[in-house]
Order: sequence, then C-alpha cells, then structure tokens
Amino acid sequence: MSDHPKVLLVEDEPAQREVLSYNLQSEGFDVVTAADGDEAMLLVEEEAPDIIVLDWMLPGISGIEICRRIKSKSQTRGIPVLMLSARSEEVDRVRGLETGADDYVVKPYSVLELMARVRNQLRRVRPASVGQRLEFEDIILDSETHRVTRSDNALKLGPTEFRLLSTFMEKPGRVWSREQLLDRVWGRDIYVDSRTVDVHVGRLRKALCVHGGEDPVRTVRGAGYALG
Repeated sequence: MSDHPKVLLVEDEPAQREVLSYNLQSEGFDVVTAADGDEAMLLVEEEAPDIIVLDWMLPGISGIEICRRIKSKSQTRGIPVLMLSARSEEVDRVRGLETGADDYVVKPYSVLELMARVRNQLRRVRPASVGQRLEFEDIILDSETHRVTRSDNALKLGPTEFRLLSTFMEKPGRVWSREQLLDRVWGRDIYVDSRTVDVHVGRLRKALCVHGGEDPVRTVRGAGYALG
C-alpha cells in the first residue's frame, strides 16, 4: 500500500497525458490515466482517487459532464476536480466552476503552476499526504518525519496504525466505515478482511493510551470509527 496521493488524469491527447503523468509521478503522486469519459467514470469508482485532473474536451462524454456526475454523487462529490481547458473566456471559467470544478486551468499552462494547484487542492482534503502537521487535542502527527506525540510523549506506531491515525486526524469527528478505512488505509488492490480494521484500531488505541489519557477513538455502533 502506498502513502502517496492518487491522481486520476483524464486527457485524450497522448503526448499531453504522458507529460502530465510523468510530472505528477515526479512529484510523488500515484497516477492512473483515462483517455475518455467512460473510462474516467469507471476509474473514479474503481480507484477512489484523491484528486482528478480533467480535460474539458474529451471524445464522447465531455469533461463538464463528467464533473457534473462526480459532484452529483455523495460518494464522489468530495474528490477535488481540477479542470483543464483551452477555453479562456470568463463565461467558460464560470461554467466550469459552477458545474463543480474546484479549480480551472487554461491551456497552455505552466506545469509548475499546475503541480502547485494540485498540491493546494490535496492540502485541503488530505493534508497529511502533502507533509502537513496535524493536531487534534494533545496529539500531534508529523507526516514528514513520521512521528506522533501525545502530551509531548513520543508514540510508537506501526505503518498501518500511522495511516489510520492520519486518516482520522484529517477529518476529526467524521465517522469512517470499515470499508472506507480499508479503501483509504489498505487500498483496493489488497484483499483484507474488514475485521482486520478492528484489530488495527485496537492497536492504535493501545499506542495512543500507552502514557495514559482517555481513548480518543470512538466506536459508532453499526457505522464504524471516528476520532473525537
């Protein structure tokens, strides 16, 4: 399982797709690509990307329609969509943003600026993935140094427990189902029984409370787990 954020790149021009994919991978992102709208919609469901870089002009379903569909579903509306377009008129930008795009970049664009915009959107939805320090009450998680402290005491967490805590701390109070945690922490390519989540949540609780303090992880009966 990779800790790297996953980008779905939807671009029908092979040369553009190759250049963008290379640059995104160089920035440390996992990249999956689609050349048309039907493939893109399938990959949104299968891959659960952290962000979508989406070209407006595509064969078949347009980027605008893909964006509308993504933002109309509760399971996918939280995924940031960065729209790429040769359309530079204000009316086109407004249409793209009103359809639900989180950002709009006009071609030709600077690759450096595009990478910065991707990181900016990820900072909003997955701060730990771009190296930000997370804090919740007396718990501090530093994703760059991979260190966790509670009340200034260093905690020893395994890689899975670290990813679990990162997920919880990015959205305190949110209830995560076992299936959602499996997707986020283990990934869809690995088969893991949902009860494995319970085992690792138990280990995380033990690690968080090793120096005392109340258990901050809440079990929500029939729904899953939450922090706080």
